[in-house]
Amino acid sequence: MPGNFVAIVGAPNAGKTSLYNCLTGSNYKTVNYPGATVDYSVGETQAQFGNTIRVVDTPGTYSLFPKSQDEQVTSKILFSTEALGTKPSAVVVVVDATQIRRHLLVVEQAKQSGFTIIVALTMIDLLEKQGLNLNISALQDSLGVSVIPVNGLSGAGVDALVRNLQEIQKSKTNESENLAHCEAQLPEQWNMEQHFQFAAKTQRIFERVIAKTGKKSSQDPAIYTQKVDSVMLHPIWGILLFILIMTGMFTSIFWAAKPLMDGVNNAFNWFSEMLIKTAPNSGFMQFFANGIVSSLGAVLVFVPQIVILFFVVGLLEDTGYLSRAATLVDKPLSKIGLNGRSFVPMLSGYACAIPAMMAARTISSKREKFLTLFVIPLFSCSARLPVYALLLSFLFAGQSSWKPGVAMAAIYILSLVAALTTAAILNKFLKIGNSSFFMMELPYYRRPSLRSVLKGVWTRTYGYVTRAAPVIVVFSILMWAGASFPRQNNESKLDQSYLAQAGKVLEPIMKPMGGDWRTGVSLLSAFTAREVFVSSLAVMFNVTEQENKEATQTSLLPKMQEAKTESGAPLFTTSSTIGLILFFMIALQCLTTVGIARREFGGWTMPIVQLVLFNVVGYTVAVGAVQLLRAMGIA
Repeated sequence: MPGNFVAIVGAPNAGKTSLYNCLTGSNYKTVNYPGATVDYSVGETQAQFGNTIRVVDTPGTYSLFPKSQDEQVTSKILFSTEALGTKPSAVVVVVDATQIRRHLLVVEQAKQSGFTIIVALTMIDLLEKQGLNLNISALQDSLGVSVIPVNGLSGAGVDALVRNLQEIQKSKTNESENLAHCEAQLPEQWNMEQHFQFAAKTQRIFERVIAKTGKKSSQDPAIYTQKVDSVMLHPIWGILLFILIMTGMFTSIFWAAKPLMDGVNNAFNWFSEMLIKTAPNSGFMQFFANGIVSSLGAVLVFVPQIVILFFVVGLLEDTGYLSRAATLVDKPLSKIGLNGRSFVPMLSGYACAIPAMMAARTISSKREKFLTLFVIPLFSCSARLPVYALLLSFLFAGQSSWKPGVAMAAIYILSLVAALTTAAILNKFLKIGNSSFFMMELPYYRRPSLRSVLKGVWTRTYGYVTRAAPVIVVFSILMWAGASFPRQNNESKLDQSYLAQAGKVLEPIMKPMGGDWRTGVSLLSAFTAREVFVSSLAVMFNVTEQENKEATQTSLLPKMQEAKTESGAPLFTTSSTIGLILFFMIALQCLTTVGIARREFGGWTMPIVQLVLFNVVGYTVAVGAVQLLRAMGIA
């Protein structure tokens, strides 16, 4: 029946999502659970497996008794009909063979609940490298349920898993035409004695099913992980390596991406020139080339940097290092009311604040979740990257590429300091909830799957481009029209345009920051998406260029270097550029983030506080920096 489904449950890092992706391919969608802010995925098995089965990938959980929002959604999908109209006809519990004693808890709870269960056993290859052999038949007898070894990356064993699920559904169809009828109920919570009894039972199962083969691999992941962790988790060397890894990641954004950025920039400039040459007197072609193409190019030229950021983060995640990084920062974070579980949402904030805020749902403590949500907008997201790259390229024009790279790393470190300082101050006054203890399972170090990492890079980059491009096109049209009209004697004058007239209102606010109405309008447009700041400047400078019939298509940077104020002074100087960087570091301009914050906070009060506070502080810091630098003789 259409309403029936199979739920996949299991602990984080057990291989659950890899199995789900192998089962469904691209036949799935992400859904928001009603009444909650947590997403789960619903899909159908691929055609190659035969009869279609509806599959649901639930958020990771260590127990069916929920402690966080994610675990609550998993519990509701299993025991409530609110979201899917029925309970699952079967449950696939994913168990990591190398962590079998810990992961059998969910199996036992699902059994006691009355579900039809299949255990999907993953990471068997890692277990074998430890010189251990797992007796599948003995494990199956001990648990009293079907156990099927699978590998979600290679697809091994997935056919057998699907066949078992199809047989379960077929047998239930023969019993009843209504598979939605499921009597499964969450059993009573265990007391301490029952937990001890289960631990003893699990140990007996482990001793029965696990045997040493005497063929321990030289690549034993347990020994290798222990050796690497002796350095990576060292209280001194571990922290230093963490800082070096983070610095290396952000400096590589500049030097590694530069050749690709030059290629993208040249391609857009060539395309824009070719369009104009095809119809030099066409107003539409001027608009299309100088407005849409140039503004898109001004932002998309930074896509290589975004790809590198996502790629490095994906590698760190796939190798198992991110869990170590969370452990390293747990102690310092605990001093300001946070813990290591806040690390992943905060690191995600460097990519985008929206998924970062969603990632905070795994934090069980209301206090720690509140603090994390409040400071996430202070982390420099990828939408700021085009702005930083442009402004740093201006500051370090003609100099070695390592200099803007180090400056970029400094910006990201400063944003971290700003966020943690804000959390520390807020923690002193926050009265809600209590702090929790930090516990995170550290997976073995493993060789990253390049295919998996590249797929993640593609998904994130594609999401960024498809989100940014429509906004850029719409605002390019608006900016071009505002900058090109009214026309006098069939010519447009930027300083007499509608955009200039509106921008003059902002000029008194921008002057203390070292800007004029053009930077003011670009900053205002950035509230829709920060990348639009770059495209707005590109549109206005291209309109100015259009007034000079001899000008050729060039990148935005030379135009910034030539830009003058009404008094003839340079518009972009060292002090004004630093002021803009500081403003973008602190200000909350992304209105989409404000909307997501309303969902996560459960109301408008805190998002509005964030919007007002961060923008006021950002403006104040920017003005203070510009005036101080000028007082020191730095123009």
